[in-house]
Amino acid sequence: MTRAAVLGAGAWGTTFASVLADAGNPVVLWGRDEETVAQINEEHRNEKALPGLRVAPGVRATTDVAEALEDADLVAVALPAQKVRDIVLPFRRMVPPRAIVVSLMKGIEGHTHERMTTVLSEAWGISRDRLVSVSGPNLAREIAARQPTATVIAGTDEDATQLVADATACAYFRPYTNPDLSGVELCGAYKNVIAVAVGVADGLGFGMNTTATVITRGLTEIARLGVAMGASVETFAGLAGMGDLIATCASPLSRNHQLGQHLGQGATLAEAIERTQGTAEGASTSVAILDLARALDVDVPICEAVVAMLHKDYPVEEVMAALVSRPRKAEVDA
Repeated sequence: MTRAAVLGAGAWGTTFASVLADAGNPVVLWGRDEETVAQINEEHRNEKALPGLRVAPGVRATTDVAEALEDADLVAVALPAQKVRDIVLPFRRMVPPRAIVVSLMKGIEGHTHERMTTVLSEAWGISRDRLVSVSGPNLAREIAARQPTATVIAGTDEDATQLVADATACAYFRPYTNPDLSGVELCGAYKNVIAVAVGVADGLGFGMNTTATVITRGLTEIARLGVAMGASVETFAGLAGMGDLIATCASPLSRNHQLGQHLGQGATLAEAIERTQGTAEGASTSVAILDLARALDVDVPICEAVVAMLHKDYPVEEVMAALVSRPRKAEVDA
């Protein structure tokens, strides 16, 4: 039995807390909204984030972060990627010195271009062997409904990844471990960018051929950058790569897909963000990934297209047309 703390009472944080509780662990979930915390404790629901679904009775919520972190063996963080450093920095002295820290976030920090485990390591002064990332096909609402899924627990230390795998394995949640932390985190961040592109195509009225093309070429793009960063090529064909990419690009539950769809239907970025009603990490992560790719001289045309549509006000129709009209190459070299 592992004492777990989860920081962030949004959809994914609440869902992961339920996974941990359903796996038999005592869990304290920290959130800042008093009404949400009270609802979780009194009714085992989080209607704001997961309407109509049950939160595991073993989850106890609090607005006191010190209470949540006290004596925790595992600390999972599910906060917005671009804000997490500032949010968690004041908690540094509260994190138990031996706790395994788990990033549930899928993004790249904008101004530093750092992965989320690196951000947490710097903010809390913890070593890499205590850091783990969870990624894969993790659509929160489906998991909260106890639908079967698998996920990847990635980290550089085998004992740490195994502890998290043991703490999350339950009837509907099957974890696999992977030592390729950088590759898994890149997949989790980059797939959101590809999902925005797929959403734009959907919003323009294109069908499954276009969707399949963007997903497949998107995976090639992710792998190309990942290998240049030293990641393992096998990671991109697995749950964190192709698995998460399919789920995020194809599901209407994906906020990144929704954001792109609104853009394809003619909304401005501000309008699309408002209509999506949640954090779509692909919007900000796209710029950081493009900067990384340029620094490594890696061609990332889909990411470039997303940045052009989201941040440079290029018309979506023109950007999509430009992607199709790029110089032709052999598929294995493209």
